[in-house]
Amino acid sequence: MTFDVATYAATAQALRWDDLDLDEFRSAPLSPDALRCLRYMSDVETHTVCYLRDLLVTPSHTDPEVTTFLTMWNWEEYWHGEVLDDVLAVHGVPTGPEHTRALRKRLGWQDRISPIVQSVIANVLGADFVATHMTWGAINEWCTHAGYSRFIEVEDSPMLTEILRRIAKQETRHISFYNSQARARLENNPRAQRITRFALKHKWGIVGSGVMPAGDVRHLLTYLFGGADGLVQARKIDTKIDTLPGLRGLHLVERELHRYGIIEHPSGLSTAEPSPRPHRRPHSAAARANGLTKSNRLRRLFTLLR
Repeated sequence: MTFDVATYAATAQALRWDDLDLDEFRSAPLSPDALRCLRYMSDVETHTVCYLRDLLVTPSHTDPEVTTFLTMWNWEEYWHGEVLDDVLAVHGVPTGPEHTRALRKRLGWQDRISPIVQSVIANVLGADFVATHMTWGAINEWCTHAGYSRFIEVEDSPMLTEILRRIAKQETRHISFYNSQARARLENNPRAQRITRFALKHKWGIVGSGVMPAGDVRHLLTYLFGGADGLVQARKIDTKIDTLPGLRGLHLVERELHRYGIIEHPSGLSTAEPSPRPHRRPHSAAARANGLTKSNRLRRLFTLLR
């Protein structure tokens, strides 16, 4: 799969909704559960610029194709947050700069130190970190697109459906970029596969879980992925992850449903461990005694982010 970054840059655009009459929500308002989910989604979309900040201090910034994409990606995501804020405003839910400032202030010191820690870890890992970044992005975009699709199914609102379909259409191109990049960078690269698998297994959480309160995360997962139909969609995302080189059997999304109490036991939990690796020469006793194996060094690096 290929992705033409130049074409994307030339055709990226702000989402349009000036042709829609949002006042229709006054006579057909969204449910309280839907509004809470929409607040979550809006906050996450608005936070995209902070994710971009963290990524630009990593080796990803040295790749011109990646930075071109990220520039336009951030531009489009900004407008996703704006349209969701307008829908919330019609319902009397506070939005705007004051709300955004409060959200970022709530994150405290972790938000301030995050780009520093990520920069150190990513630059120690080197170019193979970009594979992790691209894979992480692909999974997040798969989850976001699935979330919007589920929202359309769960909340019977023609106006919301039209808005979310427009957003999802743009998200499809974001998926295409991340997916193609992830596959290319993981293919025939065992080191990148090991780093990416380790990072996902130990650090990945459902989109927004790093900035939103646990109660809001649980509500979102229950609303969108609760019940049999939601579980089917979650497993579809995990199946897509399985197709990425070296990442079979992680069950990341289903694991999140289990972690937040949406399901009792994720299927495939016992198979979440990677398949046995080929025999390699054992580390020396001195290296084992000093904890200097590559695995231990990698574990220590990612532990800093917890």
